[in-house]
Amino acid sequence: MGLVIAPDIFGLRPLFDALTARLADEERVVACAVEPFPGRDLPLDVEPRFAAVPSLRDDEVLGDLAAAADVTGCDRVGLIGFCMGGMYAFKAAGLGRFDRIVSFYGMIRVPEAWKGEGHREPLDAITRPGGSPVLAIIGELDSYTPPPDVTALELAGAAVARYPAAEHGFVHDEARPAHRADDAYDAWTRAWAFLRG
Repeated sequence: MGLVIAPDIFGLRPLFDALTARLADEERVVACAVEPFPGRDLPLDVEPRFAAVPSLRDDEVLGDLAAAADVTGCDRVGLIGFCMGGMYAFKAAGLGRFDRIVSFYGMIRVPEAWKGEGHREPLDAITRPGGSPVLAIIGELDSYTPPPDVTALELAGAAVARYPAAEHGFVHDEARPAHRADDAYDAWTRAWAFLRG
């Protein structure tokens, strides 16, 4: 099985190098992580990265994710994304390229400050016929995934796993104050059960 990883807004860095290697080893998958800002020299500060998001184009980002799926050489490929990468994981559902998709606290609607002419709404991709099945991992204290958006996501056909005491980013980075070890373990367990279908 292949696995494509869409990182958070901070992109490829040692955290995702280690995560990709760990998942490849532990889960016995061919894993490939994709840089969301290829060719750009952005600092690790959040403000310039937030400012750069409106200039991203869905067709290019989704094209990179699909190309990464091809690079794995596997017939069956899953996709996982985190934060902004989780938003693009939702958008990738409409491609029909991925067998299954897991979005960890991805934005369900494009945040107002991120809107640009190259962006489409994630919910539109999820409802597209022939799309990929989606599991959303959601922290109920996450301001990026407000309850009305989560309800709309479920109505669009996505499965949702809710974590009542979790904030944004509670799974993938153990150094974050929001990290919740027990919830993270449960989320990974659910994610792999879903991906392996």
